[in-house]
Amino acid sequence: MTVLPDGLPLAAEFPDATREQWQHLVEGVLRKSGTTDASGADAERALATALQDGVSVRPLYTAQDAPADAGYPGFAPYVRGARPEGAAVAGWDVRQRHAHPDPRRTNAAVLADLEHGVSSVWLAVGAEGVPADALGQALDGVYLDLAPVVLDAGADFEPAARALLRLYAERQVPPGSALGNLGADPLGLAARTGRHADLAGHLTAATELARLVGRDHPGVRALTVDALPYHEAGGSTAEELGCSLAAAVAYLRQLTAAGLSVDEACAQLDFRYAATADQFLTIAKLRAARRLWARVAEASGATGASGAQRQHAVTSRVMMTRRDPWVNMLRTTVAALAAGVGGADAVTVLPFDHAIGLPDDFARRIARNTSTILLEESHLARVVDPAGGSWYVERLTDEVAHAAWAWFQEIEGAGGMAKALESGFVADRLAATWERRSRDLARRKEPITGVSEYPNLAEQPVERESAPAPLGGGLPTVRRDEAYERLRARAEAAAAAGGTPRIFLAALGPAAAHTARAAFATNLFQAGGIEAVHDPVTVTAQTAAEAFTASGAQVACVCSSDALYAEQAAQVAAELKAAGARHVYLAGRPGDLREELERAGVDAFVHAGCDAVEVLTSALDIMGVAR
Repeated sequence: MTVLPDGLPLAAEFPDATREQWQHLVEGVLRKSGTTDASGADAERALATALQDGVSVRPLYTAQDAPADAGYPGFAPYVRGARPEGAAVAGWDVRQRHAHPDPRRTNAAVLADLEHGVSSVWLAVGAEGVPADALGQALDGVYLDLAPVVLDAGADFEPAARALLRLYAERQVPPGSALGNLGADPLGLAARTGRHADLAGHLTAATELARLVGRDHPGVRALTVDALPYHEAGGSTAEELGCSLAAAVAYLRQLTAAGLSVDEACAQLDFRYAATADQFLTIAKLRAARRLWARVAEASGATGASGAQRQHAVTSRVMMTRRDPWVNMLRTTVAALAAGVGGADAVTVLPFDHAIGLPDDFARRIARNTSTILLEESHLARVVDPAGGSWYVERLTDEVAHAAWAWFQEIEGAGGMAKALESGFVADRLAATWERRSRDLARRKEPITGVSEYPNLAEQPVERESAPAPLGGGLPTVRRDEAYERLRARAEAAAAAGGTPRIFLAALGPAAAHTARAAFATNLFQAGGIEAVHDPVTVTAQTAAEAFTASGAQVACVCSSDALYAEQAAQVAAELKAAGARHVYLAGRPGDLREELERAGVDAFVHAGCDAVEVLTSALDIMGVAR
């Protein structure tokens, strides 16, 4: 705040603006734009953005919108962080994932990471990584009392865990110095595989591991409450949190029934969440997760800091794209920033080529350096809970927490997490959420840069060694780009056979009149792998037919301004049809010209908000491209 020489703030002579005054100004803008005649609070609500779970982002936040006090860092309900010092002392734990099945190559990659900024290892073992009996080779040269090792072994979690415990003993690591997590997650495994008959046995094995490490290895935890299966099945933020909370409660019941105290049981759980490129929603998710678990721990009788959740945030696989994968570097940077600001204890940045296959050295280097830059150059961890006090973030945290708690209660009402998974209750909810989100993706309401927006048909594919097949049979694994990926694959198969799908852009009038809609059409059709031919730059009714024939395209799209549509579009469309165009599109909404244009030969209208996937699927069908 600027202060005058006499010590008064610069704004002292100006009266405070009220919310009602601001709403009145909003009313005027909305009326002038023709959006709505709403007034007062309705005008403000007209500018709100709806998110999933019934949560919305308001255009303005004030102190009146702030929820109850979030407390202090390191104190219940731990919204502002599990530790008073946050990550200010040493930054967050930079955790790199390794999944190469060859233990020698995994070992070389692990050592390279640890030598260049990574502080812990997340190791896939068994069907998705190195064999359990090769764990020692994969971790050769790793100081196990300095670098925590987190296992991800799926159904092989028990032999993998015992192999790691033997390794501690063989290398004479003092029991109190061993660090890591054995990665047991029976409910997450059942969610991924659908093998519910194995759940009881896996819970028993996980409980025995918890008793073992709780007694002998205080720095090692036995279980991971992994929320990634629910996120990767298309779940919303609140659904991801609610599922993780229900799974954690189930583990808490299992462990305490086996004789562990509530505090001892809480000390055996780590939590893993997805971090997305939606920066503020990720921050709110991690803060809400700590609040939710603190409430469960308190209600269960936990004491002291036992209710402080230990979090591992992983950049989302759902947001990673196979086309233009370089953009993934930007997505993961934003996600890692959000995870750090949100207070995650450990952050894994997936390499930009993760969706393609096993990462190469360059991809792993970029991934680990993302956290290094955020920590060492941006100094992101030096401030404890930097988002704390933001009325927007505090309100969003509160709304996400309430939505997640409501879903958690539904799961509990269905008999708990195990029954909710086996009955399909969870799967049905996540599928419905993904179906709604898929509609937004298809309409490009949720854009995907490099895929549904600004695709590059000339890009050279990035080749990588195939990764081990992921676990399957249970909840599906979804990606944002999957519908567009199928379209691009169809188009590329046709191109490989010598028939590149093309659309002719019949641009009318000068560049000022047609550029915006020609660019829109190019962007739209290239999202489906259809090459847009804009040559010549402009056509008339007299030249359109000849230009279309020369383009080699089978379909055409008329592009120009509304004024020129009224003058020329009908005649141009008729000429394109006469020249053999199988389908004629027009870029923009037709308004009162619809009937006239359709009579002249326009078959469909493409515009912002149209179902791009449906349009592109139909276009490829019309061109005879095989599915």
